[in-house]
Amino acid sequence: MTLWEAVAVLLAGFAGGALNTAVGSGTLVTFPVLLATGLPPVTATVSNALGLIPGSLSGAYAYRRELAGQRRLLLPLCASAAGGGLVGAGLLMVLPPGVFATVVPVLVGLALLLIAVQPLLTRALRGRLTRPGGGLPLRIGLGLASVYGGYFSAGQGILYVALSGALLDAPLQRINALKNVLVAQVNAVAAGFFLIAADIDWPAALLIAAGATAGAPFGARTAQRLRPVALRVLILTVGTAGLLHMTLS
Repeated sequence: MTLWEAVAVLLAGFAGGALNTAVGSGTLVTFPVLLATGLPPVTATVSNALGLIPGSLSGAYAYRRELAGQRRLLLPLCASAAGGGLVGAGLLMVLPPGVFATVVPVLVGLALLLIAVQPLLTRALRGRLTRPGGGLPLRIGLGLASVYGGYFSAGQGILYVALSGALLDAPLQRINALKNVLVAQVNAVAAGFFLIAADIDWPAALLIAAGATAGAPFGARTAQRLRPVALRVLILTVGTAGLLHMTLS
C-alpha cells in the first residue's frame, strides 16, 4: 500500500465511522476504497469488518445517554444479532462471492421503504406487533438481518433501523443508538470468526479502525442534533445513494 492509498483508507475509515453511527452504511464508503488499493473482495470484506469495530464501539459510547436503562432490551437483541452474524461470516467463507449480488439491493430497498413509512407503520401496528421490547418478530428479523451483516455489512444498520422502527415502540434516536450496539456486536462476532478462518490485511484494518474511531463521535453528534424527520431524511438520502451505487456498479 502506497502512502496516498494509506491516506485514502484512513479518510474512508473516518467517513465510514461517521456514516455508520449516524445512518448505518459506512461500508459503502470503506469497501470500494479497499478494493481500489488492490485487495481481493473477501480480504477487503473481512479487513473492513474488523476495522469498523472500534468505530462502532465509539459510536455506541457517544449514544450512551440514549442507551441508559436499555440493558434488558439489548441482551436478547444482541444474542439474536450475534447468532446471525456468525452464520453470515461462515457463509462468506463457503459461498461464491456473487451469491448475494441480487439479494442485497432488494434487502436495502425494502429497508428504505420501511424507514420511509415507519411512522404510519408504527401507528398501524401499535398494539398488534409493536411491543416495548420488540418481541419475537423483532428478534427473528434482527437475526436474519445479521446473517446479511456478517456476510456483507453494507446497509446493515439501515436494515436494523427499519426493523426496529416498525416493531419497537421507541423514539428514532434511541433506535439509532440500539443500531450502533447491534452493528458493533455483529462486526465483533464476524471478526472473531475471520481471525481464525480468513486472511486479513492488517495495515488496512488498522487504518480503517483509526479513522472510524475518530469519525464515529462526529457522526453521533451530527445525528443527535437532528429531529426525527431530518434524521429519517438523512438515512433515506444516504441509503438511496448506496442502493444506486450497488445497483449500477
